[in-house]
Amino acid sequence: MASGKSFIATLFLVVVLSSMSLRVKGRHILQTTTQPNNFPLLPHFPPLLPLPPLPTYPRLPQPPMPTIPIPKMTPLPSYPRLPQPPMPTIPIPKMPHLPSIPNPSFFSPPPSTSSSP
Repeated sequence: MASGKSFIATLFLVVVLSSMSLRVKGRHILQTTTQPNNFPLLPHFPPLLPLPPLPTYPRLPQPPMPTIPIPKMTPLPSYPRLPQPPMPTIPIPKMPHLPSIPNPSFFSPPPSTSSSP
């Protein structure tokens, strides 16, 4: 079991160190190249070719649509209207009176602190 743990730890260490060295080498390559960095978005794919036109198929003749007779609707029978009972009247409660907030203008202004020379 201990050899399995050490193998996993060693594998992890190798992956970390190799990715670090790849980063350093990649940075070195980027710093030494003088090509402009204007690559196309998809450099590995060939350019899209135009598609050939779709084949045209002959249209089948359309037979005339038969007309469907619509029967006349019979009128609904009229029933006598029953009187409805009157709506009950419920007294609406009055809104409570809210006290008014006093106007702050009745307060006296603070005394002036200016001194006459």
